[in-house]
Amino acid sequence: MTSTITLAEALAAGTVVLDGGMSNQLESAGHDLSDELWSARLLAEQPEAITEAHLAYFRAGADVAITSSYQATFQGFEKRGIGHDRAAELMALSVELAREAARRARVPRPLWVAASAGPYGAMLADGSEYRGRYGLTVDELERFHRPRLEVLAAARPDVLALETVPDADEATALLRAVRGLGVPAWLTYSVAGGRTRAGQPLEEAFALAADADEVIAVGVNCCAPEDVDAAASAAARVTGKPVVVYPNSGETWDAEARAWTGRSRFTADQVTGWRQAGARLIGGCCRVGPEAISGIAGTLGAA
Repeated sequence: MTSTITLAEALAAGTVVLDGGMSNQLESAGHDLSDELWSARLLAEQPEAITEAHLAYFRAGADVAITSSYQATFQGFEKRGIGHDRAAELMALSVELAREAARRARVPRPLWVAASAGPYGAMLADGSEYRGRYGLTVDELERFHRPRLEVLAAARPDVLALETVPDADEATALLRAVRGLGVPAWLTYSVAGGRTRAGQPLEEAFALAADADEVIAVGVNCCAPEDVDAAASAAARVTGKPVVVYPNSGETWDAEARAWTGRSRFTADQVTGWRQAGARLIGGCCRVGPEAISGIAGTLGAA
């Protein structure tokens, strides 16, 4: 069912389960995501596939669906010959598809929709979202993000997911860009060890969100599982806000080959430590599927 309480209220009351990776779920269903638009391409070509992917996670125990708009930008769609108005329609559609999955799930618990806004580097589709430092100013990054966030906010998701942010400068731009939109947000960095991907100390990066009223949770995503504990503790200590964590499987993304390499190090029993470190919104990112989310829901429910 759709939620009768806000996500912020739910986080104040306890722990909420996020979904897992959209792309791996679509690929496991046989869809080719090898082009630059990634899962956003299916918004135009096979939207039902996206609804089914969300539904698989809701049925596995997720309380929150993250939309397929991570790679959906006006500039990225324009490269594929999709005009501004149609691009805006597709971004809004990403929210509606997640809402439709929530309706179809027919579960007795509250469900929420988070509209994904990936970093500038996701649009470039060259792996730079794992490096940051694009050579753009904060003002330029804000001008890039604001129009897309306006469209996503107008579609009335429960929250905006400002995710996989590699750089504190881009976080500053995103925090400016969400002001006045009337939709709460969470902010998650992609990290390596105790620093952002661009090399800034996490304490400094998290501190940017401490006084942002729009931000209801702060944390990390698409990082190695072993980087979560320290990051979650730092986010809780620095901001005083609920912490959101959804690491990837621990495999490594090869941007040139557009493939994941290595082995998975993600296990459901890790979430107990993450919750003890302050995490209240817990799930998985790339290469973490419904089975793992079911394990997280079971672990959190039993604790």
